[in-house]
This record gives sequence, C-alpha cells and structure tokens, in this order.
Amino acid sequence: MESSKISKSCMSKEVTEPRDEFQELLDTLPKQRHFDGPYRYHYKDFWCSSYAVRGIIPFQRHFEAHDSDILLATLPKSGTTWLKALIFSIVNRTKFPLSQSPLLTTNPHELVRFFEFDLYSKDEKPNLEDLPCPRIFATHVPYNALPQSIVNSRCRIVYIGRNPLDQFISYWHFVLKNQYENSETFSLDEGFELFCRGIQNFGPFWDHVLGYWGASIESQKVLFLKYEDLKEDVTSHVRKLAEFMGFPFSVEEEKQELVKQISNLCSFENLKNLEVNRVGGRLVPVVQYSSLFRKGQVGDWANHLSPSMADRLEKIMEEKLGGSGLTFNAF
Repeated sequence: MESSKISKSCMSKEVTEPRDEFQELLDTLPKQRHFDGPYRYHYKDFWCSSYAVRGIIPFQRHFEAHDSDILLATLPKSGTTWLKALIFSIVNRTKFPLSQSPLLTTNPHELVRFFEFDLYSKDEKPNLEDLPCPRIFATHVPYNALPQSIVNSRCRIVYIGRNPLDQFISYWHFVLKNQYENSETFSLDEGFELFCRGIQNFGPFWDHVLGYWGASIESQKVLFLKYEDLKEDVTSHVRKLAEFMGFPFSVEEEKQELVKQISNLCSFENLKNLEVNRVGGRLVPVVQYSSLFRKGQVGDWANHLSPSMADRLEKIMEEKLGGSGLTFNAF
C-alpha cells in the first residue's frame, strides 16, 4: 500500500529528518519512475517510495525488538491483509470471543500496524512499550534491511510469499483503484517490464523472497508461508501459525472447531463483505478499504498477461531462484 500513501497531505509532513537533509539523501539515490506514477528510490538495495524511506530510517535507527514480538513481513499484495487478520485472531482469541472480534468493525491494517507507513511515519520515536504483549507488527522491508534488534532477538517472523505473476496483477489493480491526483500511470506492458527489471515496491521480487527464505532455513524464528498453500488448506496453516507463534490450540478448542471458526472469520469473502471494509473506510485519503479486497484468486494473472509474458517471468524466476530450493506454482 506504500504507493497510495504518497499524497499531498503526506508529502507536506516531515516526520523523520529536516527536509533539506532528507532531500539531500534522496538526491543521492538512483530513482526510476514507477508504473503508478511517482518515483521509486533505490535505498539499501531495494526500491521504495520517498514516503516509505521517511518511515524506514527511524524504524531502522530506533526500534527495539522484544523476544515476544511477532512480525508479519510481506511484499505488497501477497496476502498481507488476510494474514494480519489470521495472526490477530489467533493471538487474541482468549481476549475477544469471535462473535465480538474487533475484525468485525475494524480493518486488519488498523489492528496490525506497519512500521514504515504508520508507526514511524507519524513519530520518529513512537512509544511502543505500552502495547499489549505480544506486540504484533507488520512490514514490507526486506530481511537484510530490518533493524539489528529484530535480527538479534528471538522475536518470531512470519513471511508470506505469492506467485509473482499474481502479485504483480494484484498490485496493478490496486494502483488502478487508488489513483494519484494528476498522475499518469504506465500501461500494463510497461509496468510488467519494470517488474521484470526488479523495479517494484520493496523489490526486486526475487531478492525479497530469497532474503526471508534464507532466514527461514537458517533460523527457527522465521516461518515462510506461500499464499497458494494457504488458499489450498487454510485450517492446517492456522494450526501451524498458532504453534509457531506460541499459541497452540488446546484439545478443547479443537473440539469446539475454533480453528475452522477463525478460518471462516478471516476468509477473504467474509472480510470483503464486512461493512467496515466495504463502505466508506479509508486508510489514508487515497486508499479505500474496499480496494484491499479484489479477487484473492490463484492464477488470475492468466486473465491479464499473455503466455509469452508468463514464460519470460518464469525464466527470470528460474535464474534468480535457482539452487535455493524455493519455487512458486501457478506458472
């Protein structure tokens, strides 16, 4: 959602450094016009918006992780909203009966907040110590750009990756629904060309997924999930998530079919049809809650991209991911 948060109101706020110092930094960074209009800057070996850089800098400098923290990491439009809902519901199931879940009246992004777009974009040193334990956060930042306090702690990191073809198409439609004022977007072909060159929000895609994939192999504190697997069997993944985060379901909860109830509450169809996500709500003036829910399908890319485009990206993925053991289905 980072691109849609660059609005006139956002750009007028200096939240991390004096404008001249921040602008001097931007002036030193390579930049490329993104397919949604504004520039993306090559910062710390990945591409992101100037607004994201403003939040990332204090996040990297000041965040102090707790061993009990839970961090959700994703590329945009890879199942972030869905996984936020699942993680929040699993962790807080004893605090809120599902019939009274905050998800029924509050968008998942308000319940699990982003470091770079929310917490540190509004305050260089936000007070996070008073948040209930475990603290649950989200980020799109690549693994190698996370603060050392996260890397060195025992906090748990949940990552979800998605087939790059579907991820690209999902983000493309997200851009179309959240247009910038007086900005010209690229064509689908032009956007795909940039994607294949690695120029996307928090990308290249392959660097982002490989960073967390490698961390999941090296450390038991990182859980790597795939969107397609979650779609195919959500209940087993809800159990896996609960176990990984230290909140396993009891025998009694299993008898009560709580896993199934949480899966249904957080399903794409249910979240999409809730009034809070359907009518009027906005994360920022540009981004409507409804734009976070389109189809949520696996393989929808085939309705928009040609076979030759898919073949091209498949070859790129084979080259970039080769030898890692990481693959994505639905090509």
